Amino acid sequence: MTRFAILLSILAIGLILLIINHDAGRTMGLANDDFGQLVSLGAIATLIGAGIIQSRRRFGEGLRQVALWLLIVLALVSAYVYRFELQGFGNRLLAGLVPGRATIITDSEGQQEVVLHKMLNGHFETGATVNGQEISMLVDTGASSIALTYEDAERIGLDPANLDYIVTVMTANGRAQAAPVMLQEIAIGPITRRNIGATVTAKGKLDQSLLGMSFLSTLEMLQMRSDELRLRD
Repeated sequence: MTRFAILLSILAIGLILLIINHDAGRTMGLANDDFGQLVSLGAIATLIGAGIIQSRRRFGEGLRQVALWLLIVLALVSAYVYRFELQGFGNRLLAGLVPGRATIITDSEGQQEVVLHKMLNGHFETGATVNGQEISMLVDTGASSIALTYEDAERIGLDPANLDYIVTVMTANGRAQAAPVMLQEIAIGPITRRNIGATVTAKGKLDQSLLGMSFLSTLEMLQMRSDELRLRD
């Protein structure tokens, strides 16, 4: 019988016993949870023992196989125990490889934060979902409201050609006319705001859409740490 067949047999027998004794809550004198753990450990021990016996090699080779299986088990247990830390590390790594990608982390109190990493140009940018469409936005605490470029306004389903440009705003290109609009929804990661005011600038007057204070002021926390900007709903 192969090691795989032995492993399946142990797990199958254990599962059948647990199903039979589900209502009783105990199997062979043990609580079902403890019995389930015993079956799992027994399967692993049997698999390791079968590997040593079937190897028919010198003792050192058998020890190496035991060590290898123990390392595999240890790695699996460690991955489960530190799964949240590993997820956070993966998010930070991906954020470094993909500039402007928002990283979502969970602190010790279970609260979620959106972490933005500084771009090479020294600014913070992020992808925001506006009216269901993804657009790139520059975080600008100096802007009083969300400001959309003419092109981004078209992308999210507005008709900028028929808006009333009655507001004067200051941009990097100087004074410009803008039209007030109401956005159905804007989201950055888990942070979502609905029915929020914004402006659409005249065509060619704004190089990139801005995430201004009409959104940022609604947050519980806006904190800069070195090359990170942290947002908390």
